[in-house]
Amino acid sequence: MTALPSVGVVIPTRGDRPGPLREAVAAVLAQDYPGRVAVVVVADGADAGEPGVPVLANCRTPGLPGARNTGVAALDTDLVAFCDDDDLWLPGKLAAQVRALGGGEFASCAIEVEHGRRRVVRLAGSDTVTVADLVRSRMVMVHSSTFLFRRGVLWADESAPGGQNEDWDLALRAARRQPITYVDRPLVRVRWGGSSHYAARWADRIAGLDWMLDRHPELALDRRGAARVYGQLAFAHAALGRRREAVRWAWRTLGARPGEPRAPIALAVAAGLVPAATVLGLLHGRGRGI
Repeated sequence: MTALPSVGVVIPTRGDRPGPLREAVAAVLAQDYPGRVAVVVVADGADAGEPGVPVLANCRTPGLPGARNTGVAALDTDLVAFCDDDDLWLPGKLAAQVRALGGGEFASCAIEVEHGRRRVVRLAGSDTVTVADLVRSRMVMVHSSTFLFRRGVLWADESAPGGQNEDWDLALRAARRQPITYVDRPLVRVRWGGSSHYAARWADRIAGLDWMLDRHPELALDRRGAARVYGQLAFAHAALGRRREAVRWAWRTLGARPGEPRAPIALAVAAGLVPAATVLGLLHGRGRGI
């Protein structure tokens, strides 16, 4: 019988939310995968406490990409998986992904977004994800907590400003090598809430989107995908009160795709008709982001 591949799981944390971290670790350790599973927690700038698994300090660039790479470098497993410290792997996640991956390089799966008391399933509707898919849509269901890939094939890019979009960048680079294997069942619960590390970090979001446009020129070639990114930039500038920049990006959004809804939403925020936080709250309640 061929031995099952060993799996190393990297859980980055900031060290100031031990409750969710312990839940994330427990959900990983409760997986029914019969192969070897090693878990490492990487704390960025603080002691993560004692979740019952090795805890390392981020020895690379401060932030999420450096923490992920610190964990990957410490592992000796065949495969590597990521799980954010506020997310939960659901039963059967690891076994289903390893089985689907086969001889491939990179796998993901559908998610269940939890916001407050609501849970919304986000499916891809396919068993593969391509570069074209990730250019046209960010595909939030291709989430970092679903990533499973062969160790040594890919690393998180530590140049991502504030760690923004490093997971989207990693997925794009993986899909460029070969289509991502996708298990279209919700096997990870992604918890969105006020404790999110990236909540309302608008300047970082702007820098991260500019970084993606510069790093992946194909994002500007698909009109729908370009309009989505431009609309996000318009909204972020509006959230910061930068009306002129918000209007400029909103017009650019409409030039790429006249029906893109992010443009009027950004203009409404820029005009002071609705707060950015209210818009995000409504979207998150539906399992969606801006």
